[in-house]
Amino acid sequence: MIQAVLGALVIGLVLSMLGSGGSILTVPVLLYLVGMQPEVAIASSLCIVAAISLFSSISFIKQKRVSWTHVLMFGLPGMAGTYLGAWMSTFATSQIQLSVFVALMLIGAVMMWRKQTNSLTQGKFVLTNVLLQGLLVGVVTGFVGVGGGFLIIPALVLLGGIEMTLAVGTSLLIITMNSSIGFIKYYSLFSTQGVQFDWPVIAIMTGGGFIGSLAGGKITQYLPKAILQKVFAVFLVVMATFITTQSII
Repeated sequence: MIQAVLGALVIGLVLSMLGSGGSILTVPVLLYLVGMQPEVAIASSLCIVAAISLFSSISFIKQKRVSWTHVLMFGLPGMAGTYLGAWMSTFATSQIQLSVFVALMLIGAVMMWRKQTNSLTQGKFVLTNVLLQGLLVGVVTGFVGVGGGFLIIPALVLLGGIEMTLAVGTSLLIITMNSSIGFIKYYSLFSTQGVQFDWPVIAIMTGGGFIGSLAGGKITQYLPKAILQKVFAVFLVVMATFITTQSII
């Protein structure tokens, strides 16, 4: 359980520092450090990520670094997509879900490495593109249990025309919305199947994530975000390789 707490601290750190990426660590932590079954790990990760993201967003809300208009425009179709993605997961095996998860980790690694968030230039607002992107990110969230922040932030800046100073806080609230509705759908599906959640583990992981989030808020004042993103990109590749060898092949 100590390993799970350490993992939760890292998740909170990454989410608060980058506004993305932390959620993509939650499933591996639950799979390999806690020993959950893949389906339960994916569903549980949504509950944990929703709580940590909401907690991490509080400081951004207080500093008025959130675009509520974009939260609604991206988040509402995202919630619909997440509900759809969770429903779609009932027709897929855990191996398929993990294969998609690994592919997303590699995509996320490339985006973290090449598209440094600080260097993104504000694009032109395109409503249809924002709505569609929100829907697609939601489907991904529901299907594999990731918040999708590494996709949300570039989309907000490049398609939503949002300033980078607002993107991280806005992303955290969108992740909260998507992950919450996804967990609700999984909870409904699992209740009919008699599948039980490990609530003590979820509570411990969430608490550890809160602490990591507070620490991350302090660390970001001293460490360059560009370097953090590159280190995290390498870590994602390593984790994707590990999951492939341990759970897919």
